Amino acid sequence: MYSAPTESLIKQAREIKEDELQKFYGRVFKLLHSKDQGGDTVDSLQRLHLILSATKYSRELPSDLASKLQTVLCSSSSPEQLQLLSSSILREISLSVHSLWSNVSQDSRTISYVASVVLSQAGNKEEVMPVCHHLLKSLESRLSEAQMSKHTLPILSKMISVYPDILTDDQVNVVSRKMVDWLRYASMQQGASVSSGGFFSGQRARQPAPLMEVDGVVTGDFFTVLCVGQSYTEDQWMNMYTFSMIRSWLLTFDAGGTSNAESALLKRTHVIQSQHQDDRSEVDSSVMSMVSATSSSSRLLPPKERLREKTFEYCQRLIEQSDRKALKRTDTELQKACIVESVSIMDIICGEDPSYVYRAFPCIKALYGRLNGDLAYSRALIPIAQFYLNHSEMAAVDSEAVFRQLFGHCPAEQFNEPMLAFEFIQFCLLNTSTLQARVTTYRQSFPNLLKLLAWNSPGLISEFVELLPSLVASDTAIELLHTILDLPCLAAALDLQHRSSDRTSWDQQGAKVAACLDAFRQPFYRGLFLYILRPEVGTGDTIDRLRVLHGILADMADSPRVVRCAQVIPVLLHVYFNTVIQISDEKLMNQLMLVLLERSGLLYNIRTFHAEVQRVFSTHLQTLCKLHPSLIVDQSRELLDFVGSPSNIYSKEDFYTHVVWVIGEYLSVSYDTRCSVELITSFFESLEAVLFEITQVRQSASPPSFSPRLITVLMTTLAKLATRSQDLIPRVSLFLSKMRLFARSAPVTACYSEEDSEEIITRAHELINLLKLPNVAQFVLAPSAGGDGPRWHRDTNTSLPQSMRTISTLLHRHSSVLPT
Repeated sequence: MYSAPTESLIKQAREIKEDELQKFYGRVFKLLHSKDQGGDTVDSLQRLHLILSATKYSRELPSDLASKLQTVLCSSSSPEQLQLLSSSILREISLSVHSLWSNVSQDSRTISYVASVVLSQAGNKEEVMPVCHHLLKSLESRLSEAQMSKHTLPILSKMISVYPDILTDDQVNVVSRKMVDWLRYASMQQGASVSSGGFFSGQRARQPAPLMEVDGVVTGDFFTVLCVGQSYTEDQWMNMYTFSMIRSWLLTFDAGGTSNAESALLKRTHVIQSQHQDDRSEVDSSVMSMVSATSSSSRLLPPKERLREKTFEYCQRLIEQSDRKALKRTDTELQKACIVESVSIMDIICGEDPSYVYRAFPCIKALYGRLNGDLAYSRALIPIAQFYLNHSEMAAVDSEAVFRQLFGHCPAEQFNEPMLAFEFIQFCLLNTSTLQARVTTYRQSFPNLLKLLAWNSPGLISEFVELLPSLVASDTAIELLHTILDLPCLAAALDLQHRSSDRTSWDQQGAKVAACLDAFRQPFYRGLFLYILRPEVGTGDTIDRLRVLHGILADMADSPRVVRCAQVIPVLLHVYFNTVIQISDEKLMNQLMLVLLERSGLLYNIRTFHAEVQRVFSTHLQTLCKLHPSLIVDQSRELLDFVGSPSNIYSKEDFYTHVVWVIGEYLSVSYDTRCSVELITSFFESLEAVLFEITQVRQSASPPSFSPRLITVLMTTLAKLATRSQDLIPRVSLFLSKMRLFARSAPVTACYSEEDSEEIITRAHELINLLKLPNVAQFVLAPSAGGDGPRWHRDTNTSLPQSMRTISTLLHRHSSVLPT
């Protein structure tokens, strides 16, 4: 995480001895009392801050040193760098905020540093109240421009984020009035520039220069953060600070309408005026006409509503300014940020007062028309889409094109933008229920959404764990499962698509990756890559030539991006299956069973990826069959093909073992009346042939490459099936009697431990003894479907543990009651 020198410094700070620390405290104390507080003092304070912050537990400073640091902090004559370091150090220790605030000077800079310490140390709202009262008092007083504090609003913003209820209604009104003044009535001239000195510099005052727009034109309307100047006045700085905190202010103090009849009448008149202004603005596309027309009427509004009105005008002006061609690249980036913030604030205002919706939509609609298709403004489409999602129904505006653009093009074309990906997924999480209900494109676009995860995993895994259940639907669940399993292929394909135009970087990657790039460019494979990179759900579940695609991308299997993507698949699969089993759709469950059987061996060849996916499949196969036991009969043909192939044992042993177990557990007439003797016999014979093949005892045979667990599960399943068709009992008993010979053979003893071999022999012996009492064997090996219910464990008359103890006594190898 840190560089080697930084790690070394942190280690030294953590391991410093107590005697050395006390000496260092004394040295810092002397330096703070010296008249020459230069570089040594700054270096010592920086080291002290490192020592205090390097450990997770708090250290105690000597009382005299802590008192001196408070004195430096609270004195306006102290250098700013020392005040800053003192503030950082005092935030790391415990101290009384009452004594700290009582000694503070009235300097605004000093108050800001002291307030940061108070906010970090305060344990409740009462301890912060003195700071709050002081700030509000300074806001209410008529300060000159030079005395105005730029630190006031940042402190106040931090305060209300920690204690939202700290201000009364009257105090909120006071701050709202000041915000209106700062937003709307900041000066229109640049601040006085600092003279650089020189021969020709004198006392002659220069005329203040006008502010400029980002395109170089002189500003003709009120000041905003997009007005450009060489220097700014204090009230212009307050304008910028106000705009930076206005969103949190509106969200914290939701401005409700006034209760008296006069204000209600004024509000209704204001709504009618605004609707007429909207009609005019759509004709001449003039935002400024709307702003000037509403200025006079807004003066009659209460403070909260007037702030809302002036903020709305401010945002409209910013959107108009963002249409200008900026001369500097930094101003272009500032324009993008202002669009995002302005649309978000207008969305909040329209949510608080629906009358603004009709005034806002012409502006937002024109903005969307201007930005649509420009990838540089993709992040701005998210708040625009949020605005449409919240207010399009009220304004009777069609929003389908907005969401088709958002879900169809943004992830597909800018999946490699981390910030856009994060904000996009946050938008989806914030509006999950609304998107499911009203936006048909949402679920249809999950191949595009998963591109964000494929490229940015595992950074977005926690977000997708929360988002994935909203993408699961009965008509797209199967394709979604295939897409999740193919996510590493998608990551590789995106990598190829992203770098296909940069041949130099690919040559540096080596010949293997270059070969993948050549295949990506070949028309013969175009269909494969078009499908894996599709933006919406397709007509089928997956592609027939998936093995071909795996072969093409084989050389990218060890790519860091692909490997990281593969590591998040098991987590997603758990979320997917936990969601999909809640859908009571018999057809879907049957399709899921087929996908499990098919895809357990059809996966991208990444190290450990096969084993991890099969482990997840095994877990949820049991859950699926427990909830829907009829799946065993419904998919009997596919299951017979799967378990009848010994090759599946060597490539997917764990999953194969679980398939055999669910067959023995749920292939019973007690779960499905269609379970015939013929079907049971078919599964028995298939499993018997597999067990016979893998347990052949030949001296030339190679040691078994499968676990003893598979052998015991196969033996137990055969015994279970025999209890349901008792004509099979002699066959399985004869077969089990030969297992001792297998377990004691030379190839097996060379591979298995003595405990493993003994386990096989013991299981075979127990099953043989059980099958000698068919009715008892059926009770033990094939209990009824309600055997896991509470009654079987609580009712003394039908207690399952009591029955098991009785049977254990009967089947004890030394018991005399067993038939010979």
